[in-house]
Amino acid sequence: MIKTTPAAIVRPPVGPAVCPECLREPCTCTRAAATGTKPKSQREPIRVSYRRTHKGSGITLIERLPMHPAGKEELLKSLKKRLGVGGTCKQGILELQGDHRTMVKKELEAIGFKVRVPG
Repeated sequence: MIKTTPAAIVRPPVGPAVCPECLREPCTCTRAAATGTKPKSQREPIRVSYRRTHKGSGITLIERLPMHPAGKEELLKSLKKRLGVGGTCKQGILELQGDHRTMVKKELEAIGFKVRVPG
């Protein structure tokens, strides 16, 4: 009778993960945009504007975010929690209920983004 041994158990490495793209720890490549951190370079400032809707209430729009969609969702979630409002992400544009331009500008600048509030 032949004895067989079970296959070796493969466990993930313990400790910080090395990025498979840039081979650094912490990651310095464009994958950082997917985690919600500031990208290496920002071509144009993020636009934070306010628009009145037909029902009388308004929404704050955050446009031109150079982030991965997953990062946008994380940022939206943190802004909604911080401001205590509702919001959504439609076609890459973040929408928050109400006029929160100044607070959103402060939050995005604290992260490290360049922000412009038109008009």
